[in-house]
Amino acid sequence: MTTKSSVSLLQLSWIGFRLRACSSFHPRTLNLAAIASTRPPHISTGCRSSSSNAKVRSYLQFVKRKIISPPCPPYSHVCQVGDPVLRSHAAAVDPAAVTGPEVQKVIRTMVKVMRKLECVGLSAPQIGVPLRILALEYPDRMLQESSPAARELRGLSAQPLRVFVNPQLRVLDGRTVLFQEACESISGFSATVPRYLSVEVSGLNEKGEAVTWQANGWSARVLQHEMDHLDGVLYIDRMDSKTFVNINWQAHNE
Repeated sequence: MTTKSSVSLLQLSWIGFRLRACSSFHPRTLNLAAIASTRPPHISTGCRSSSSNAKVRSYLQFVKRKIISPPCPPYSHVCQVGDPVLRSHAAAVDPAAVTGPEVQKVIRTMVKVMRKLECVGLSAPQIGVPLRILALEYPDRMLQESSPAARELRGLSAQPLRVFVNPQLRVLDGRTVLFQEACESISGFSATVPRYLSVEVSGLNEKGEAVTWQANGWSARVLQHEMDHLDGVLYIDRMDSKTFVNINWQAHNE
């Protein structure tokens, strides 16, 4: 899909996102440096019950921010639930900008973070960039760590790195299947989520070329999970709430 946007800045404030028109906008340029979180001002309640350690940490954090500027997107970490970027509707990328340095930096950072955390999929909003970009990869090494029974049950298969810009999803098989899902943006938790068995995704790859891919089984699940991120949807919005668990709950009892 070709989309010509008249928006040059995507500014994130602590109360949400606003799209602002800019007269100096160039359709082939994305100002990703402007995509950053503005933290709400500190409000003192005058409460004396906080520990001295907390006060020391707050002061050290204040000093640190005075000396070192906070990082800007794309982050080298994954944003956690509560960050407004995870609840925004990501903006389409100008096709002419896909091969440009800013979008390429976003894609490289996504892949780097995804591989560092050994997750099988990641979206641009998860690294603080509200753009419609997702990536997925299921290396053979990960596949070999799963039992043959698990591979068959979940429909696991090795997948090379795939990047989709401005992806569009089409359901090929309307039947759904339930499996546990986790998310790096909701660290430490998991829940059962229904997903379609088979889907097709089309969009642009990292080279700006039109691509289409039909995914089944676990790959289809990953695609649907990442597509949700682009629309500000998290798996907790679709989960069976009774299956929501802390994956380390047993360790807390030891």
